[in-house]
Amino acid sequence: MKVKTILVSQPEPKIENSPYFELEEKLKVKVDFIPFIHVEGVSSKEVRQQKVDLSKHTAIILTSRNAVDHFFRVAEEMRFKVPDSLKYFCLSEAVAYYLQKYVVYRKRKIYVGKRTFEELSPLIKKYKNEKFLLPSSDMLKPVIPKTLDKLGVQWKQAVFYKTVVSDLTHLSEVTYDILVFFSPSGIKSLFENFPDFKQNNTRIAVFGNTTIKAAKDHGLTVDIKAPTSETPSMTMALNKYIAEVNKK
Repeated sequence: MKVKTILVSQPEPKIENSPYFELEEKLKVKVDFIPFIHVEGVSSKEVRQQKVDLSKHTAIILTSRNAVDHFFRVAEEMRFKVPDSLKYFCLSEAVAYYLQKYVVYRKRKIYVGKRTFEELSPLIKKYKNEKFLLPSSDMLKPVIPKTLDKLGVQWKQAVFYKTVVSDLTHLSEVTYDILVFFSPSGIKSLFENFPDFKQNNTRIAVFGNTTIKAAKDHGLTVDIKAPTSETPSMTMALNKYIAEVNKK
C-alpha cells in the first residue's frame, strides 16, 4: 500500500532545512508532528525530599537540554546562586552549546563528550575527586548509573523532571499510513491513549533497539527500523521505504 501520510511522535523541527520537510517535498507525502510524550518539571520541594543539597556538589552532569533547563529552574526556585566554580560535564556539543542560555560560556569550566555517556566518562574519571550531581528525568538510561558506579566517583542522581504521556484523544478519528516512534515512552503513550489500538494497515517506524522491543512487546509489527548501516537516520529509513512502496 502506498504511503501518503506520516505522523512523527515528536515536536515539529524548528529548523527550516529539516530532512522531514525535504522528504515531504521529494516524495509528495504529508508529515505531521505531534509529541506523544512531554516533560514536566518537578517542584523544588520534591527535589529537596530526595535529600538534594545543591551547595554540596562541585560538578554537574548534563545529559540533555531538559536537564539544563530544569537544573537552573530548580536552583532559582531554591534561591541557590550557582557558583562560578561549578564544573559542567555535558553529554554532547549540543547540550554544552545550550548551556550558554544560562552561563557565560568562556568563564565556566565546561567539559564536553562526543555523543554517548561512555564517551563522556573518561572526562568524569579525570576529575574523580569532584562531587557530581546528575539532574535527570524519572526515566534514566541504566547505562548511566552503571558507568558512574564503575568509575568510582562520588555522585548523586535526582529527578528534576518527569516524562509524561500526552493527551492524544483529538487523534481518535484520524489514521496515518506510518506512525514514527523514537522511544518506548512513545509506544506506551499510544496504548495509554488508545488501549484498543489495532495496527491494521498502519506501518510502524521505530528508532533504536529499546523502541523496537517495546513495539514488539505491544504486539506491533515493525515495518521500518533505524538506525541501520544502510539507513543511519529515521528520515533515510522512511525515504527508502516510501520510495520502494510508492513506485509499485
